[in-house]
Amino acid sequence: MEEFGVYAVFDINGPPQRLLSSDGSCRVSVAVPASVRQVVLFSSGPWGDRICVCAELNDADRIPITIGKLTPYNKCLSWEQWEEETWTDGVTLTVSLEGGHLSKSEPELILAVKEYTPKNTVAPLTARELSGKRKREQSSESDDVGEAGEEENVCPNGGKDKAPAAARKVRGQSSSRQKLFGDRAESSRTKTVSEAETQELVGKTPPQSASRTKSRQSRTPTQTAPLIEPSGRWGQTLCPIDAQTAILIGGQGARMQFCKDPMWKLCTEDTSWVAAETLAEGPTPEARIGHTAVYDPDSERIFVFGGSKNKKWFNDVHILDTQSWRWSMVEAQGKVPPLAYHSCSMFRGELFVLGGVFPRPNPEPDGCSDSLYIFDPHLSIWYQPIVTGDKPSPRSGHSACVIQERYIYVFGGWDTPVCYNDMYMLDLGLMEFSAVKTCGKAPSPRSWHGSAVLSDTRFLIHGGYNGNNALSDTFVFDTETSSWTELTLPQLSVPRAGHSIVIMETPGRHRPSEDNDGDEEVRSGSVRRTLLVFGGGDNEGRFYSDVTSVPVEDLLRAL
Repeated sequence: MEEFGVYAVFDINGPPQRLLSSDGSCRVSVAVPASVRQVVLFSSGPWGDRICVCAELNDADRIPITIGKLTPYNKCLSWEQWEEETWTDGVTLTVSLEGGHLSKSEPELILAVKEYTPKNTVAPLTARELSGKRKREQSSESDDVGEAGEEENVCPNGGKDKAPAAARKVRGQSSSRQKLFGDRAESSRTKTVSEAETQELVGKTPPQSASRTKSRQSRTPTQTAPLIEPSGRWGQTLCPIDAQTAILIGGQGARMQFCKDPMWKLCTEDTSWVAAETLAEGPTPEARIGHTAVYDPDSERIFVFGGSKNKKWFNDVHILDTQSWRWSMVEAQGKVPPLAYHSCSMFRGELFVLGGVFPRPNPEPDGCSDSLYIFDPHLSIWYQPIVTGDKPSPRSGHSACVIQERYIYVFGGWDTPVCYNDMYMLDLGLMEFSAVKTCGKAPSPRSWHGSAVLSDTRFLIHGGYNGNNALSDTFVFDTETSSWTELTLPQLSVPRAGHSIVIMETPGRHRPSEDNDGDEEVRSGSVRRTLLVFGGGDNEGRFYSDVTSVPVEDLLRAL
């Protein structure tokens, strides 16, 4: 029987080199020659009791570039220099084997490729330190804006006076402060930039307690403790799978890099996070932002669709079975364009995808969609239904709320240079769109806002981006009266865009009284519905990773 081994191929002309074997060291570091621009790592032979092979690329300053993992289900990783913004000469590849019967006292083995002697070797991270890290076939994390940012997600019909443009970051250029979205003054470019180009979010998490600050993901090699909460990000999804559990997927954070901790599990019993990247088997979706994730309670599966990364646009469907914790990718029939910043709603077991940004060939700028696509998971097929009525204009970054299992209310979004605050309703029984005439003080035009259904007749809108600034206001819409009501809530006073809002259950608490000196006591066995806000950025160089909570009863009481 063939013996187990882990091999690496350095550049396209290099032969495979064995790094780990069944009777050798369980840790190996190898310096990557300066001429090498590609590295492929793969396993061969039966895995047996072996659990995984942890792999890490570090630059000459011992700063991690990417981290990946080989498993019995994902047996190959590849890296390419042009996909890694920080890849420089002096890169070191370190691999370590977890599981099996190898002696843990084996010293680390230092290898060389083509007589290249490493100047620095890096000890591999332990399995615990690698919890939550990526295990993809392609582990590139960086967003090379110098090459990709100029062409991705550019909306049509741009005006020279109104179109907001994202701030550029040139490789090697330092800036003390960069914005989520650019100023309107930059809109004199002949090619206007759409909302999706705000992948150039650059910043940091706002000041918080010392315990939270220590848990932030860092690019410095001095941080060895595993993360205890997600890093700051925007463009992610937070998908509830039951009353007290939600799954966080994807997002982009500081230095325009896609998050190296792309998947987390949130438990609202104690508002704790668990890194979930290594919990699920099967092919993990590639890093992305602007995607959607919807949970189907009948099949107990999460459906992830679309999104974008650098010059890549996605129209793939990935499914996470929350019972077996295994990813699978759908080979769907029918045609649906690659989309990002669309909306996706679940109705009677099908996915209703509306709007979004889609790519066009150069030199024509990317455009926004006004089409409705439906995915049938049972038949694995996409189709476009016959829809009548007054449908919304093309847009992206809008919200869609399902009310009473019958209607989808679509609000806001934009198509450069126009930002919207109009409302449309899709009757899912008649498949008919209609414009909703509203009363009361309506939210200002915006996109990338958060939304959540509060009751059978009300939903909430919070934050977003208006073309210049991130917003912090909150509104509730009543579908029975077609009226807007603005709420003033101290908990939701921080401007943010590209964030996630969900309604979940948290432990119930007594209100403070004079008898207990204002102390709150947890009522045993009681729960309450709570609105939770996570992530986003403020257009002033900050990313958020905190969880803000507001009891739904307090929201309804404030109306």
